[in-house]
Amino acid sequence: MANSARKRPGTPQADDGIKKIENLQFFYEKNKKAINTGVTVVLVLVVLFFGYRSVYQAPRETKATNAVYHAQRYFDIDSVSKALNGDGQHSGFLKIIKSYGGTNAANLSQYYAGICYLKMGDYKNAAKHLEAFKGKGTIVEKVAMGSLGDAYMEGGNAQKGIDAYRKATSGDGDMLLTPLYLFRLGVAYEQGNKPEDAKKAYKRIRDEYPTSMQAREIDKYLARLGEVE
Repeated sequence: MANSARKRPGTPQADDGIKKIENLQFFYEKNKKAINTGVTVVLVLVVLFFGYRSVYQAPRETKATNAVYHAQRYFDIDSVSKALNGDGQHSGFLKIIKSYGGTNAANLSQYYAGICYLKMGDYKNAAKHLEAFKGKGTIVEKVAMGSLGDAYMEGGNAQKGIDAYRKATSGDGDMLLTPLYLFRLGVAYEQGNKPEDAKKAYKRIRDEYPTSMQAREIDKYLARLGEVE
């Protein structure tokens, strides 16, 4: 009974509800043109977005993925020049990046191009492409970041190399890559005359990755820095 009384016309609660509805109707009538235009714009944007993905982006993804296949085959047999530049019939990673920007295949090609340049000793271009690669938390991102550290170190930029190795060894670790880049981080710290930081990197290998290949002789590196147990 109490609830029905609160909702009966003439009660304060019912009058407030009617006033709110009337205010909304008044607001809509007053701003009808702007509201309708806004709704139309949003609908058009939604249609364009899904149209772009289905009509334009999806076919580009397919073409780019097919192109990467051939470049990857050259990369796998260590033919880095053809992997980068193509063979005259099939595109290499550089052309895929240029022709299919914004696709997943073009992003992956940034990684491959960086590794190719690293193998060729072109550390500036290696860093450029590895920096452009977006791994989104994948294992490839860890390899790319560690390789970026290699490119920086070989190119004479020790601080950037250290920063890249630190990123490669942060987050969830694994038994293969993390101790590898921790070791390179330790060496980079030593080269940068930061022995205490080098010790920390080496100790992480010893304590967290005792079965890794790098852990086998890590006591020797620690002893060299005066850390003897």
